[in-house]
Amino acid sequence: MNPLRLLLVDDEVPARARLRDLLGDIAAELPTEVVAEAGDGIAALERIEALAPGAIDIALIDIRMPRMDGIELAQHLARLPQPPAVIFATAYDQYAVKAFELNAIDYLLKPVRAERLAAALKKAGPASLPYAALRQLAPEGRRHLRCPERGRVLLVPVADVLYFKAEQKYVTARTAEREYLLEESLTQLEQEFAARLVRIHRNCLVARDAVIGCAREPVAGAEGEPPELHWTLALEGVPEHLVVSRRQWAQVKALLGI
Repeated sequence: MNPLRLLLVDDEVPARARLRDLLGDIAAELPTEVVAEAGDGIAALERIEALAPGAIDIALIDIRMPRMDGIELAQHLARLPQPPAVIFATAYDQYAVKAFELNAIDYLLKPVRAERLAAALKKAGPASLPYAALRQLAPEGRRHLRCPERGRVLLVPVADVLYFKAEQKYVTARTAEREYLLEESLTQLEQEFAARLVRIHRNCLVARDAVIGCAREPVAGAEGEPPELHWTLALEGVPEHLVVSRRQWAQVKALLGI
């Protein structure tokens, strides 16, 4: 049988070394290959970006890590075109019940035992952790958005995004500094960050806290048509005003208390 291709993610080097030793112990029963290692979620995403799609079968992920924890990493992995299966590993047993109840692929409590690791790897199979389960485990959503750019991964803090705008098959995230192209769905972003965002147009979501004012302004219509008056929003940190569609104005006005 072909070896299972693994990603090991843990901020403790000895923990990753122990996993490698255990994988060696079960090699005769279950061949594996460690394709990549990382010390936190951000580093893991960078490693994955350098690999071919589908290069990892299973990700063994610690939950508590600096910079980006295991839950958020799993949320990013679930959005890949060919996501790996996910097995959480942690020393904090308060996560165990949640992980099982939410249909996590499996859960390993440290110190991991060889027989338990083998059972989890056999059970994991090709399926990824359901995204709906991750939403329940971390209802506040991700803290970063993944932006592949020139062979590297940029992570955009969600708190810095002023608005999202859909353009063809991409979504543009605008911060005060620049724009980022994301491989995201505007509808999914609206659902994930419902408490933070308000839809102002079929192709635009705005961060509620970024709105500093509104005005009625002439907006260019279709080619050959005269400009029409529309409500627009002014956002802190960006010069342009964003058009609110007539269909959304009543809801935007109510949600923002304008």
